[in-house]
Amino acid sequence: MAYLPIEQYGVIGDMRSAALVGTNGSIDWWCTPDFDSPSVFAAILDDRKGGRFRIGPERPGAVPKQMYFPDTNVLLTRFLTPDGVGELCDFMAVPGPAVGHRLVRRLTVVRGTLAFEVRCEPAFDYARSKHRTEIRAEGALFHGPGLSLALSTTVPLREDGAAAVGRVVLEAGRTATFVLADGAEHADCLECLTEDQGEAAFRATVDFWRRWIGRSKYRGRWREMVNRSALVLKLLTYEPTGAIVAAPTTSLPEWIGGKRNWDYRYSWIRDASFTLYGLMRIGFTDEARAFMGWLSKRVHEPNEDGSLQIVYSIGGKHDLEERTLDHLEGYRGSAPVRIGNAAHRQLQLDVYGELMDAVYLFNKHGEPISYELWVHLRRMLNWVADHWGQPDEGIWEVRGGRRHFVYSKVMCWVALDRGLRLAEKRSFPADRDRWLRARDAIYEEVMSKGWSRERQSFVQAYDSSTLDASNLIMPLVFFLSPTDPRMKATLEAVSRELRSGSLVLRYNPEASPDGLEDREGAFTMCSFWLVEALTRAGELDEARLLLEKMFGFANHLGLYSEEIGPSGEALGNFPQAFTHLSLISAAFNLDRALEGRA
Repeated sequence: MAYLPIEQYGVIGDMRSAALVGTNGSIDWWCTPDFDSPSVFAAILDDRKGGRFRIGPERPGAVPKQMYFPDTNVLLTRFLTPDGVGELCDFMAVPGPAVGHRLVRRLTVVRGTLAFEVRCEPAFDYARSKHRTEIRAEGALFHGPGLSLALSTTVPLREDGAAAVGRVVLEAGRTATFVLADGAEHADCLECLTEDQGEAAFRATVDFWRRWIGRSKYRGRWREMVNRSALVLKLLTYEPTGAIVAAPTTSLPEWIGGKRNWDYRYSWIRDASFTLYGLMRIGFTDEARAFMGWLSKRVHEPNEDGSLQIVYSIGGKHDLEERTLDHLEGYRGSAPVRIGNAAHRQLQLDVYGELMDAVYLFNKHGEPISYELWVHLRRMLNWVADHWGQPDEGIWEVRGGRRHFVYSKVMCWVALDRGLRLAEKRSFPADRDRWLRARDAIYEEVMSKGWSRERQSFVQAYDSSTLDASNLIMPLVFFLSPTDPRMKATLEAVSRELRSGSLVLRYNPEASPDGLEDREGAFTMCSFWLVEALTRAGELDEARLLLEKMFGFANHLGLYSEEIGPSGEALGNFPQAFTHLSLISAAFNLDRALEGRA
């Protein structure tokens, strides 16, 4: 089988793990039991040996169509053929006594008679470990090192090497159900679901997602896109701890054949803080509360000097050693495949601003923070006041050395500003004079060293003349008025040099080397940042047109990857939380501005 384009996948999940389902009916990525566990299906990273679970028409030439059941993360793949129409319903069952945490695939024919091929071929531990396949009357068992999978079905299966394969012919109205469960408790137990049980699991899962999205307070013009983005963010939330993963995948390339391939199955303080903001804007305070619980634990365990690590595992683990899996060829030959992320050792000063902005908003729109949390935040802010002048690797996690990035300085200003506001609002004890002096010093330095009179724009770093789309954040965090002449000039410069239509590059890597020689696509979230910056500048018509154009770059399900290539193709890890939360923020604020104008 050939590699599917990244945009031809849908995602399903149960707030513990997630799987990518292709339009051809193949699950080509699944890590279990958790988001950051080793994969059991990884055909998206190696078509030959990565492993997959495919259910599709036996006869070639079927036209596939995919959709989500409205307001859910339950995926429907339809196969249109001259012989009939088949539907494959995929979902991860919500927690419950009936089916627990299991991947359910329900195959139904709605017209005609169709023959389907079934092939379940796991490849344990990123295809590094062999397994034993055991065929039974009720399905198949796959025994790997430390993990077993149980595939339950009434469809007869046979062994084909390490895979379990089968064939099923269904007439209109007939259904075949496949349940794939992991864990030792299922290793010797295969219990097939009846049609009624399968229908009950489906209904329970649909009801769960619809009840959840029904709590959204967004009633604006782009409700469908905002709801889909919210559902993605909920799916990427690790329920046991409240952590939010940046994406459920690793090593999907930012350029085909390139080396910008990173593992995003972890929780970045930056990404998760922005996600909290996006969810709170539309009324999801429970998720914000859960994330604050996770965040509080990270703040309670800082380094000895009060600083924080920028990224953690979903369970809070600090060590994310980066390794390459050289036995996998990578998506369409884009090696290396990486697990772990060396960025956890980087200094990224901006994370303190994003964290404090999220805490400030949670205290305002969620619930008051505790004194105990404030004690740890105060210590952290003292560290920021003393160390904001250091160079760092910045938001883009460059691997070419530390620099004085303007975005990092701005977010240090945000950290101290929000700390001062929170202390005032709650009458918390604080080192106000110390923070105030540092905050004002940052502001004056950014206006002096971060502004280029020659370029008539804020630049990427103090020693650079390169533009950077991250500076669009300035009016969004109230560092600068959106109508300030310097901000308007920066907006014009970014639009002129980094924008192509509705797509925005984060910066020009040729003009500003970042330690990697490869090219990359346009950063999707930067386009939504531009929408919001235009909105705040009062350019509502242009902002609306840009937003509508960006909706056209979503895939058929409303999902976005990290980047968009020159032909509109999806690049990078998929789906990406940062992109979907920036969509929510842009749509929310533009809708509010349009209402105000009306």
